[in-house]
Amino acid sequence: MGYDVEVIRKDFPILERTVGDHPLVYLDSANTSQKPQVVIDAITEHYAQHNANVARAMHMLGAEATEAYETGRRKIARFIGAARAEEVVFTKNASEALNLAAHTLGSQLQPGDEIVVSVMEHHSNIVPWQLLCERTGAVLRWFDITDDGRLDLEKAERDGLINSRTKIVSVAWVSNVLGTVNPVARIAEQAHAVGAVMVVDACQGVPQLPTSVSELGADLVAMTGHKMVGPTGVGVLWGRYDLLVELPPFLGGGEMIEIVRMTGSTFAPPPARFEAGTPPIAEAAVLGVAADYLDGIGMQAIADHEHAITAYALQGLQTIPGLRILGPTEAVERGGAISFDVPGVHPHDMAQFLDSRGIAVRGGHHCARPLHERLGIQSSTRASSYLYTTEAEIDALVDGIEYTRRFFDRG
Repeated sequence: MGYDVEVIRKDFPILERTVGDHPLVYLDSANTSQKPQVVIDAITEHYAQHNANVARAMHMLGAEATEAYETGRRKIARFIGAARAEEVVFTKNASEALNLAAHTLGSQLQPGDEIVVSVMEHHSNIVPWQLLCERTGAVLRWFDITDDGRLDLEKAERDGLINSRTKIVSVAWVSNVLGTVNPVARIAEQAHAVGAVMVVDACQGVPQLPTSVSELGADLVAMTGHKMVGPTGVGVLWGRYDLLVELPPFLGGGEMIEIVRMTGSTFAPPPARFEAGTPPIAEAAVLGVAADYLDGIGMQAIADHEHAITAYALQGLQTIPGLRILGPTEAVERGGAISFDVPGVHPHDMAQFLDSRGIAVRGGHHCARPLHERLGIQSSTRASSYLYTTEAEIDALVDGIEYTRRFFDRG
């Protein structure tokens, strides 16, 4: 059976609603995805039948909650191709996962050591490293981009960006603004050649692309649940187990300890070492349900749909006079986020006009201000598709942008 987007859409109850007199056209999935009924039901079922704390309750409900939580961990490990479930650390979101990485890796840094990120990063993959540099005296260096929105690897090589002083490289797999799919495995090879640790922000990649952490070549990978049809409030840091066991704790508290005495404490092995306090129990369990849902459709089928709908959108957007697409203008090594600029129309105005027609997009800098500065603009409008997006919705977007452009052009 082929990919039937109309059948898939029936799994998402919110897609049946209207906004005013218009059917909802949800094109903000890079911000957060909508949730299928199976995920909504699983959240309700957990709280109705299995609600208890994990790893600290000697009763049936506690055992059920713990099993649900650990089943979620095993499912995510399988979904991303991890070698073992203990490599999956649950966090509250990807920002916390990246902060965890920065905090724990930073314990070994010395003044003058270098950390490499790219100008296209989300703030969550910039600010933790800036804070780490302030704390340790390390130096933050940057991949630049080419005019078509790809990492400028040739310039990086000429400049010796990754060198013997490099200790950490942290790059997005897929840009949340440009949609660019970055060659993280190639960059990881360069990082490992000089003994550096490779961190990958996979928040936009994991929901759209078949994922194998070993093929990414990374040592640590951050992702979030709410962008992959899962609940909010849960993220993941995957790490090579041999690396995780060498890292110090991030937060102190219950369940991350081995023994606590007045004279000091010893700490549990991963992943418990990095999961202090009550974790996102229901969210982690239901994230496993979300992974099962995506697996049931097939990640390659989802990737193929995203590629086709992105190509269709790029073609339609390029018919609008004056519209500038940020990033690659062809659907080659590109994800489903398409950001654009229309001269004379502020992105906030564009987003509000589209919203009046039932079309949900994002207007602003998308938590990527350095990238927008590099592109010479303050902000942009972003439309982002997912497994439930149709060509008819893209047509509505193009019509809405053209209507808005003409409205402001009259002024």
